[in-house]
Amino acid sequence: QVQLVESGGGLVQAGGSLRLSCAASGRTFSGYSMGWFRQAPGKEREFVAGIIWSIARTYYADSVKGRFTISRDNVKNTVYLQMNSLKPDDTAVYYCATRRGPVASTAPEYNYWGQGTQVTVSS
Repeated sequence: QVQLVESGGGLVQAGGSLRLSCAASGRTFSGYSMGWFRQAPGKEREFVAGIIWSIARTYYADSVKGRFTISRDNVKNTVYLQMNSLKPDDTAVYYCATRRGPVASTAPEYNYWGQGTQVTVSS
């Protein structure tokens, strides 16, 4: 059974940084992709970044390009989201998810989800 556990959220001032982690277990992830999504109150869950596990090819939403970096550690089976130059609009619950095949940008295409971690950016 695939399990994803996020950590690293918190409260930060605008312009600050946070690094989120997603520890993955339950299978090998070659052939899978990992995605980070976020959901703010009253809004739909939106794609933030994704990575193809085997080749580490990355994809980003336009709203975070140049500020966020997704990466993965094969040994630790962990995916990271480094978030710099944070803005109040980045405030949301952040989720990691995984699916077999390439990165997809819509939530229903992912099969497994973590429980989420809250990120709050104050102005």
